[in-house]
Amino acid sequence: MRADLPVVAVDPGRDKCGVAVVSPDGAILHHTIVPTAMVGETVDVLANDHHARRILVGAGTTSRGAIDAISVFRPRNDILTVEEANSTLEARALYWQDNPPGCLQMLIPAGLRTPPRPVDDYAAAVIARRFLAQRSEDR
Repeated sequence: MRADLPVVAVDPGRDKCGVAVVSPDGAILHHTIVPTAMVGETVDVLANDHHARRILVGAGTTSRGAIDAISVFRPRNDILTVEEANSTLEARALYWQDNPPGCLQMLIPAGLRTPPRPVDDYAAAVIARRFLAQRSEDR
């Protein structure tokens, strides 16, 4: 697989999945949250639009279903699982980087702030960045 192409990452869930397209340098090119039933088609469209070849799926309890749904559209050997432990905590921090808290939120300690929406898409970006960091370490 070419290392200069973006990756598509999925944070799988029972009802919804976070999906992110991340460039080789870690920049988030696209992120969204979709119903789990739409994850296969969504990943296929994003992979085609961004010329991504590698699909990454968080290795949690619902990963099998996501992999099965994606493999309807993409070759199974293009799909890798990536450890997702603590990805939600990292996703919250990433959310606040992209969406700085307002004046009142600033009064709440960072560790106690809760984003106003699900952060599954940011968790997918975290999964992608973990893979990219590991890949760069292996070179």
